Amino acid sequence: MSRVTKLYPDAAMKPTKLEVVAGWLELQPWFRGSVRQLRVVGNFRFEDPAGEVGMDSMLIESRGDVYYIPVTYRPVPLPGWAESMGEMHHSVLGHRYCYNAPTDPTFLTELRRVIAEGDTHSEMQDMEGVPLPVTVRVEGNGVASDGKVRLIRRLGTYFPGDAKLIARWRLDGVEREDVLATIH
Repeated sequence: MSRVTKLYPDAAMKPTKLEVVAGWLELQPWFRGSVRQLRVVGNFRFEDPAGEVGMDSMLIESRGDVYYIPVTYRPVPLPGWAESMGEMHHSVLGHRYCYNAPTDPTFLTELRRVIAEGDTHSEMQDMEGVPLPVTVRVEGNGVASDGKVRLIRRLGTYFPGDAKLIARWRLDGVEREDVLATIH
C-alpha cells in the first residue's frame, strides 16, 4: 500500500534543498566528492501518515560517486537527538527545520515499515492531484527486523542485513539497482 505525497512543485525555497544538504555533506567523513560539483540525479518520497513531516530522499552525484541523502522537513524543531542539517523558508509552508532523516523517528518508522511490508515509495502529486514524475522506484524486500538501520550513503558500499530497501533507477540512461538501506 504505497501512499500519496502532495507537493507544491512551483514553491521556492531559500536556501534550496541542495544548498542545505551541501553545508551538511561537506562535514561527513564518508563524503569523497566536492560540494561545488553536486547534482541531484534522482529522488523519491515517503509519506508521514500524520501529514506533519516531509520526507525527501535524494540521490546526489559528485565526482562520479552517488550518495543517498534522505532529509526530513518539520514546521517546528525536533527535540532530542535528531541531527539538524539547517533551516529553510518554503514559499507556501513557511519556515522549515531540516534533519538528517535517519536521526528522525518519523523517517525511521516509515523506512522500517516499507522494508518489512515490501512496500514502495509514495506516489507524488501536485496539490490538484496531477501525478509528478518519480525518478527512483524503491521497494522493501519484505523482511522484518528489529536490528540496526544502516543507510548506504555512498552507493555501492556494502553493509550486511537481510532486510533491505532496494532502488531501481537510471543514471545518464543506464539502468541501476542499488541497496539504499539494510537492517541487521
